[in-house]
Amino acid sequence: MAWEEWERAKAAAAAGQRTRMRLNQAGSSGSGPADLVVHQDDLGAVGHEAFILHGELSKKADIAAAGSGSDASGSTMQAAAALKSHHLGLGSELESTVEIWTSQVKHVLQACAHISDHLDYSKKLHARDDARIAADLSGRAGPVPVSALNEYFE
Repeated sequence: MAWEEWERAKAAAAAGQRTRMRLNQAGSSGSGPADLVVHQDDLGAVGHEAFILHGELSKKADIAAAGSGSDASGSTMQAAAALKSHHLGLGSELESTVEIWTSQVKHVLQACAHISDHLDYSKKLHARDDARIAADLSGRAGPVPVSALNEYFE
């Protein structure tokens, strides 16, 4: 709101005039359809893909345990230990690579789990909010006052 509009609104309020606003839809800025549209099915699909990625990544990206048998460590870590025992610098570097890889995989797994859980939560929360708002507004006749709409933006 420009300063002049604000001053006019203050003067009108001081003069006892009632200022009302009615919003049926967002005005078109000429940019075409809305930039962001998310449907419940979209959220579910993204969350499901994150869940699938988490499962596949968990199974296939664990190079630290790859080739492990009865021993606690996998073949990559066994190779690193063998190289280190022969005083080859490559052993320490291979071990460091496995540790960094494992750390990065854990971060990606955590992100996938967070995305999946958050989208499931968001989907349920928005459905519940939509139902509550629809129930609140269904009993009203005529335009909804701004004070009632403001409650939904908090």
